[in-house]
Amino acid sequence: MLGGFKKTTKRNLLKGIPWRFGPNWPGKRCEAKTRKGTPCQRPAKLPVGRCRLHGGASTGPRTEEGLKRLADSKTKHGRFTKIERAKARARAEQGRIIRRELKELETWFIDHGHLKKNWRKDWH
Repeated sequence: MLGGFKKTTKRNLLKGIPWRFGPNWPGKRCEAKTRKGTPCQRPAKLPVGRCRLHGGASTGPRTEEGLKRLADSKTKHGRFTKIERAKARARAEQGRIIRRELKELETWFIDHGHLKKNWRKDWH
């Protein structure tokens, strides 16, 4: 201990609250009531005049305008929008159709003697 002061660490952070923010502390207090019904003694840090425990977290935007603003701010690129995903699904389906047709053509050419059965190995 240096000069009689105890080092504040993560473990003993809450232990020091009564003597750090006691009844004579001049700062702004949290305006919330505890479960006992007594006023909270913690310092108010948030703009709403509450401590971090009683701050009243935001429930997020609820209006159409607010939701659109949130979506616009969170969109970094358009790669995963519904429209782009639908386009990607359509391209994938087109690729499957083309590969299926090529497989049918390959089978026909092999059956009619235009290609050998292992023509790919010979081709490389």
